[in-house]
Amino acid sequence: MKVLFLIFSLAVGITAPGCGTSHRAKTPAISPVPLKKSTEIRESKSDPALDNRSEALARFATGISYELNDKSDLALEEFHRASMADPANEGLALDLSRRYLQRRQSDKAVAVLTNSAAQPRASGNLFSWLARAYVTEGKTNLAITAAQTAIKKSPQLISGYQTLSEIFLQTEQFDEVAKILDRASRRTNSDALFLVKLGELYGKAAAADLKKAALHKKRGLDSLNRAAGLKPDNANLQQKLADNFAELGDAKNAAEIYLQLLSEFSDVPLMRDTLRKKLTNLYLRSNDKSKAIEQLEAVVRDNPTRYPEAWYFLGTLANDATNYSKAAEYFGRAIVVAPEMQPAYYDLAGMQINLNQGAEALTTLEKARAKFPNTFTGEFFTGLAFSRMKDYSTAVKHFTAAEIIGKAAETNRVNHLFYFQVGATYERKGDYAQAAEYFQKSLALEPDFADALNYLGFMWADRGENLEKAHQMIQRAVELEPDNAAYLDSLGWALFKLNQNRRALDYLLKAAALSEEPDAAIYDHIGDVYAALKETGKAREAWQKSLAIEPSESIQKKLNKGSPL
Repeated sequence: MKVLFLIFSLAVGITAPGCGTSHRAKTPAISPVPLKKSTEIRESKSDPALDNRSEALARFATGISYELNDKSDLALEEFHRASMADPANEGLALDLSRRYLQRRQSDKAVAVLTNSAAQPRASGNLFSWLARAYVTEGKTNLAITAAQTAIKKSPQLISGYQTLSEIFLQTEQFDEVAKILDRASRRTNSDALFLVKLGELYGKAAAADLKKAALHKKRGLDSLNRAAGLKPDNANLQQKLADNFAELGDAKNAAEIYLQLLSEFSDVPLMRDTLRKKLTNLYLRSNDKSKAIEQLEAVVRDNPTRYPEAWYFLGTLANDATNYSKAAEYFGRAIVVAPEMQPAYYDLAGMQINLNQGAEALTTLEKARAKFPNTFTGEFFTGLAFSRMKDYSTAVKHFTAAEIIGKAAETNRVNHLFYFQVGATYERKGDYAQAAEYFQKSLALEPDFADALNYLGFMWADRGENLEKAHQMIQRAVELEPDNAAYLDSLGWALFKLNQNRRALDYLLKAAALSEEPDAAIYDHIGDVYAALKETGKAREAWQKSLAIEPSESIQKKLNKGSPL
């Protein structure tokens, strides 16, 4: 019916006033007109406009036939001829130009639109499309002129302002962008659609023009608040309004609109899920992780299998909260729902390693290895799992494999953190020379990496090696993190090894005070320093505190002898 009606319109150039006119309506009076003779009728000139519309109708009908038979190129050619024959038909010109622009045939779009733009009643919307076509052609000046004409002809439509502002943004004429948007904002009686899109344009201006970003955001929010005040009842427009509030940083108004829409469309799965995803992203950007989790849990509750990424994000958030058991559960569910989600295997293994479930982590990694090509991450996590199981020799083999893969294909993964972990494994293995080599590789990439400075410094100090260098490294770690109890303990121990016992004691006591939980090693060190200072009672007291925290044969021997020596 729509096609036939369009054909009818093309033919006669009018729209019927209504098809339900009563047969009882009076026939309007018509003045009698003398009939021409048949010869006069044959000799009269034809109406060019009517002939053009007739040709357009024929071309259009042919194009429809081609289109119905999947001959899109031939259809487009006939539609083009129809538009050129009847340029006043804007609907055809706009539809045709959109097709040309989608095909990246901007020259043909320009030809169709300029032909229609020459008509006396050409609309502002048509000129804004002409401006876009000129932009695609790289004819900026013509595009600006067309966009200005669009605004002049149809100032109530946002399209002209939008096209013109986008031209100025692309050419980095930021002052011109501000002028055109402010001109649009001064309009009174603008509808909600105009104001929502204007707010969006201010958001784009804020992202491009950092100097005026705050001002653009403020004016964009003003526009969006005006739109909200009009209480639009179109759900798509309301969602767009919320999107723009979120983009401009007004999480409160964005969330209120999303939640209202969610209550209205709770029984429409696609809309409901879309809104929940938007709310999740909004809450995450606002660092409101608890509300983000609420939305994600609602998504998986309604449909546990449709959105595996929801399970994955839940796992990520649980990991951020150091709830490793919950994170492992979520990553496991993600794998069940989407067995091809490779990162979930590694994240699950990581949580199992954090939970000291080395064997379970190895099982997870074996499943990943059976499904996917071997990766740096797979080998690295396998090394971590064996390290947690205290099989340091096997762990080192997998770290070496990870390093080979990383250097060959993923060089950014072989970083200071990787070398630090390898160094720590070699130290636990008892290979101190290799440990020192990897710690130094880590520090070569990140000289102020406090963990490596402290670990290598303490290892040397504890072994009585490179004491001055060890002291300097640990001192630097403490400068970077002055309240880190572990670093303060290391510094005290290095000073003790350098026979600076009073200074050592100050740092060790501070370490004990700052430790979140009582630490057996710190009290052991305090006891050793007191013993060296000949304060036997305080030494025994410190060792007893250490034993109360963690049983140790070596400390018990110290208590029995009364000296660490």
